[in-house]
Amino acid sequence: MKRDTINKLCCPFDKNDLDLTVVTKDTTENILEGFFTCKECRRIYPIVRGIPIMNPDEYREFSLEKPLLDKWNKQLEGKKIENFRLIEE
Repeated sequence: MKRDTINKLCCPFDKNDLDLTVVTKDTTENILEGFFTCKECRRIYPIVRGIPIMNPDEYREFSLEKPLLDKWNKQLEGKKIENFRLIEE
């Protein structure tokens, strides 16, 4: 995913701005892995192989996203995920 694409995206739930956390990039600075977090509702949306997964909650399967979130534990900085939302402990 190219960085200039980020400015065109918003939270599909409440249309607010997103924070980006980059996990891996390729040699041309395209984002391969990472996640967006909505600044308002705190929903988390993973980026997998350069593709942001931004489906509404009812079309998401937490068990499919959990391995990625476990892998990105360092970038989550000790925060937990509940109902696709980032929770401060």
